[in-house]
Amino acid sequence: MTSHRHNHESDPVVEEVAQRPSRDPGTQNAYLDAARECILDVGWRRTTLTEVARRAGVSRMTIYRAWSDMPALLGDLMTREWTGLVAGQVDLAGEPTPVRVADAVAATVEALRDNELFTRIVELDPELILPYLLARRGRSQELIIGVLAGAVTEGQRRGTIRDGDPVAIARGLVLAAHGFVLSAHTMLDEAVDATALDAELHTLIVRSLTP
Repeated sequence: MTSHRHNHESDPVVEEVAQRPSRDPGTQNAYLDAARECILDVGWRRTTLTEVARRAGVSRMTIYRAWSDMPALLGDLMTREWTGLVAGQVDLAGEPTPVRVADAVAATVEALRDNELFTRIVELDPELILPYLLARRGRSQELIIGVLAGAVTEGQRRGTIRDGDPVAIARGLVLAAHGFVLSAHTMLDEAVDATALDAELHTLIVRSLTP
């Protein structure tokens, strides 16, 4: 998802995950669950590794051995959250068509807007999102781009999706989706509701991908 810093610590998404000591996935998920619960309760600014350890029922040093600071933990939590969300909404196996891609993107956008962790971060700590809109791509964005680029490539091979650089097309779709995730509420009133606006996103994607 130039970087935001939390208490003068490092960037929220730590790219060098592979350099950390290996962790049991089940144990790691339990710690991430504790962090998620804490952020939902008190927000990012008031969440500390000490509080995460308390909620997880382990020592502070146990958490510090897994993550050196809260930004590193947040990076893993956000990646787990958004990766799981995308996996639950995107199924482009088989023959990708413009309609199927549009269905997947629109469903993901809606799921993100409804996700309680995402909503909480936007409400209390929106600056955490800014680096991924203004400075660079995060791991979750790269995952989504990869899935979409793969679908576009396969659709082009089958003749169901227009020609063009699959990665550029995928990145364009993600850029379009950003606005519908973060700013759709600013375009809603008695004249246009969320259903009508989401239908426009669907139409935009279908028409942009149709040969």
